[in-house]
Amino acid sequence: MIADLSGTLRQALGKLETEKARIERQIAGLRHALTAVAGTSDGTKVRLAKTSRRRRKGMSPAARKAVSARMKAYWSKRRTTRGKAKRKAA
Repeated sequence: MIADLSGTLRQALGKLETEKARIERQIAGLRHALTAVAGTSDGTKVRLAKTSRRRRKGMSPAARKAVSARMKAYWSKRRTTRGKAKRKAA
């Protein structure tokens, strides 16, 4: 009985080791594919020396002043219409 159990366990162990080797080969293949696509083995992208991100142009002082005036007028108008709406509701 013990000899039969030992043989069965060895057979199961052999199958598991074969499956483990197959899985490790698949993992290695996936890591290789990730490296080819993303640039590193953990899947993160490699940063290029020059960033390709678009940057917004700065505003000139005149443009900044014009935006400030527009926003002040906008908020002033909004405050007055909001105050009228509150008075009507009350």
